[in-house]
Amino acid sequence: MPIRLGVPKETQEGERRVALVPAVADRFARLGVEVLVETGAGAGSYYPDSSYTGATIVGSAAELYRQADLIVKVQPPTEEEIGQMKEGAVIAGMMMPHRFPERVKLLRDRKILCFAMELVPRISRAQSMDVLSSQAAVAGYKAALMAADRRGGFFPMLTTAAGTIRPAKVLVIGAGVAGLQAIATARRLGAMVEGYDVRGATKEQVESLGAKFVDTGVSAEGSGGYARELTDEEKQQQQGVLEKHIIAADVVITTAAIPGRPAPKIISKAVVEQMKPGAVIIDLASEGGGNCEVTEPGKQIVHGDTIVYGPLNVPSELAVHASEMYAKNLLNFLTPMIKDGEFQPDWNDEVIADSTLTRDGEIKHAPTRELVEGKAS
Repeated sequence: MPIRLGVPKETQEGERRVALVPAVADRFARLGVEVLVETGAGAGSYYPDSSYTGATIVGSAAELYRQADLIVKVQPPTEEEIGQMKEGAVIAGMMMPHRFPERVKLLRDRKILCFAMELVPRISRAQSMDVLSSQAAVAGYKAALMAADRRGGFFPMLTTAAGTIRPAKVLVIGAGVAGLQAIATARRLGAMVEGYDVRGATKEQVESLGAKFVDTGVSAEGSGGYARELTDEEKQQQQGVLEKHIIAADVVITTAAIPGRPAPKIISKAVVEQMKPGAVIIDLASEGGGNCEVTEPGKQIVHGDTIVYGPLNVPSELAVHASEMYAKNLLNFLTPMIKDGEFQPDWNDEVIADSTLTRDGEIKHAPTRELVEGKAS
């Protein structure tokens, strides 16, 4: 009997993405998989039920979870959703185990095979499966538009009959996928752009996009493509140089995040108070508390004369293409495990093994296991 793949409607407030778009659902069907889609699952991304031509539309989440062998989601499943799954079912999606340890415990106890897409190793072979990168690209693009929308002036230089208008000065802190996309978009909008990252290896990438790299003399190359945490002395040196550039900027976009840990504080309250009147900060790290001391996650505030916005779940605001990219990531991740319509993962595959959160009643991801169960004696 072919495996049944279920696509539930996302239940988190404000979430408009869907885990599978119709074109990708068709690709799974061609692999011999029976695709089940909860009614209205794609509505937030403008994919009506009628567009899922090769799938079976199921009337409720409870019915979908009762039937599905393999479930794909964007947001982590709630405890109620986990309780509705068949024991021994398979789920793939973003799980945020550090934020929801109780849900991980429930996945373990119900013997759910859980793949956490944020654990996909950042190696060349797995780039096409990397949901963190695909969704960060969406967020970085949108951040530049958010900044342009909130700034009380133009981004590009304009020569008009009323005189010449100077271009906006934009500083992007963090040159990962989101930061580089923010730099590229701000450049397309005509701004003068500077980019900064503690990883010196990003200098070439920043400059390749036409931006100037801010060199503070501090490098923090970490493992897995992430930056390591800075020492107190390094932070002080970094801050001294960065503060001058922040104060001179019209727009600052911050993207510095450490998975599973609070976002590093890079912009102090005192620095915000020295910024130009009407300056804008877009804090993309607000999910982790923010890179700016005055950021209030999910809110736009005015501190002194500076607009500070800490948006949450930014990829959901571009739900059409965010969903398309996410669905393709899932397809690339799951396809090697599906043979003749049956689910047959190769546990010797590094990508599959490293992405496994729970399996056979055990928590396989060591940091999460320690968080939930404590250190082994």
